[in-house]
Amino acid sequence: MATKTCGTASLQEGPNTIKGKFIVIGGGAKNLGGLIARDLAQHGAAGIAIHYNSDSSRTDAEETVAAVKAQGTNAFAIQADLTKVANVTKLFDETLKHFGRIDIAINTTGLVIKKPIVEVTEDDYDTSFAINSKAAFFFIQEAGKKLADRGKIVTIVSSLLAAYTGFYSIYPGSKAPIEHYTRAASKEFGARG
Repeated sequence: MATKTCGTASLQEGPNTIKGKFIVIGGGAKNLGGLIARDLAQHGAAGIAIHYNSDSSRTDAEETVAAVKAQGTNAFAIQADLTKVANVTKLFDETLKHFGRIDIAINTTGLVIKKPIVEVTEDDYDTSFAINSKAAFFFIQEAGKKLADRGKIVTIVSSLLAAYTGFYSIYPGSKAPIEHYTRAASKEFGARG
């Protein structure tokens, strides 16, 4: 098999190639999600659903969709607050309606709060866990229900999980559960490839 390089990841020709795949990206409008969308389009993805959270990132989503389409990949943007489970379901259902199948689901959503532990509020805590943990759990759950066999689920956490630093307690703390969700999903969904 021939091997292509995509950043640090290896993309093989054959069943694990990006070419011809339909992808949904949570948080795909900008930052890491936007870069991933553009890179996957360059590697021949057939279609990419670009999720964005709010009106403040609509322009970013539209720019990412345009960049993906310029690579010859079908794309559309969809707004949804993924802290609401019904919206996670909507994201996957709209992607299925648009493309007919989903091969890869990538979640890059996240909220960074940097402040000392003694200044973290209950609202900071609840918001962080809703965005960083709850949304990720239900994204994985919906992917497990809706991905095609041999599909791929990618969850992005943070290098801060391995850091020994102050002022970021709430961010990596709310991302840490995703590692467990991902391991559990691999056990439960593994039989489907």
